[in-house]
Amino acid sequence: MSYSSASMGSGSRTTRRTFEFGRTHVVRPKGKHQATIVWLHGLGDKGSSWSQLLETLPLPNIKWICPTAPTRSVAIFGGYPCTAWFDVGDLSEDAPDDLEGLDASAAHVANLLSTEPSDITLGIGGFSIGAATALYSATCRTLGQYGNGNLYSVNLSAVVGLSGWLPCSRTLKSRMEGSREAARHTASLPILLCHGSGDDVIAYKHGERSAQVLNSVGFRNLTFRTYNGVGHYTVPEEMDEVCNWLSATLGLEGY
Repeated sequence: MSYSSASMGSGSRTTRRTFEFGRTHVVRPKGKHQATIVWLHGLGDKGSSWSQLLETLPLPNIKWICPTAPTRSVAIFGGYPCTAWFDVGDLSEDAPDDLEGLDASAAHVANLLSTEPSDITLGIGGFSIGAATALYSATCRTLGQYGNGNLYSVNLSAVVGLSGWLPCSRTLKSRMEGSREAARHTASLPILLCHGSGDDVIAYKHGERSAQVLNSVGFRNLTFRTYNGVGHYTVPEEMDEVCNWLSATLGLEGY
């Protein structure tokens, strides 16, 4: 699936970037379908890697959708192409924000969720740059719009971020000020963030800082979990936490 994004260039010319998303892998619920969660992989990975892990979780009522990011040149790798939800030059909240790439990926995720039945609760989760994209989607949900001003209309009930960071954190507070609707959505949207203290790719301080920023702008229903000594990977204890949190937050049956 492709996504075209327009931006103004010099003079009156309009430039377009087209993002070609890779294959989407779906894990069907083994029990009654109650929730659908789009899960976003890390830098250079693909959807199939996470679909294999998610299929083993004791969450029979969840349908998992695992898309694959577009292959693009990535600044942190000196322009070398790999799968990435957006371009990144520094894996932290201090990096310049690729709003065009973020909006394209957030819109792709929203499109995947938009066709789900109306009685199904919806969520987004991810690892590393996938977690960053999930958190960006959370801010789009609360603001009701993407960074480019287009309407964001998917109703999210849960957001999970593992070993990630919050993009656009420097401008989030000013964007949310004065919006009662945004304040209402931030207070009610549940978010689970997990980060290893030994992460040498996305430093723990970036995950911690992202949680602090989200809390400061009104995300009160936020849980931040620290895993001592854990690096840039998942461990069984962390996935157990995700299962317990999703089950309680979404009111899943049979867990």
